[in-house]
Amino acid sequence: MAAGVMYPTMQDAANWGDSVANTRGMFLGTPEIYFAKRIDNTRVVRMVDPKRRREMLYFGGMLSVLFLVVMLYLLQHLSAIQYGYRIEQAKAEHNTIMQSNRALQLEVSSLTDLERIEVEARKLGMIPPVAGQVQAIESGSGDPSVPVMARANPNVISVVSAQQ
Repeated sequence: MAAGVMYPTMQDAANWGDSVANTRGMFLGTPEIYFAKRIDNTRVVRMVDPKRRREMLYFGGMLSVLFLVVMLYLLQHLSAIQYGYRIEQAKAEHNTIMQSNRALQLEVSSLTDLERIEVEARKLGMIPPVAGQVQAIESGSGDPSVPVMARANPNVISVVSAQQ
């Protein structure tokens, strides 16, 4: 049984008229015929080859192991790249903090300058203390770890140790 398409020949094209025969791109060569063949595969039974099956399982296992090794390598490589970016970000942040620290130290040193403080105090109307206005307070004990309190009477200021 033959089924398919048969293409026209030059003689068939001449019978169709001038408009069709002069058209470019029309295939007028050898006819092609397609045959449809019905095959009954219902009686075919697949034989299981244990050796081939073992080879395929071994091959699949080796491919899985190779895939896992490649994935672990990629994971490690990408995490190393990510840590590199984090390190660079931390370095940039460290440099920013260091510059800010330098600026703050300059500001502290300019604000704690005694001459500047004296000028600002004079602007506010303050005057230096007169002799006898300042009394030094002695520590109650020589140990700096012991807390010290001061007691003020109308005429005398004395230091009291917290251990008493």
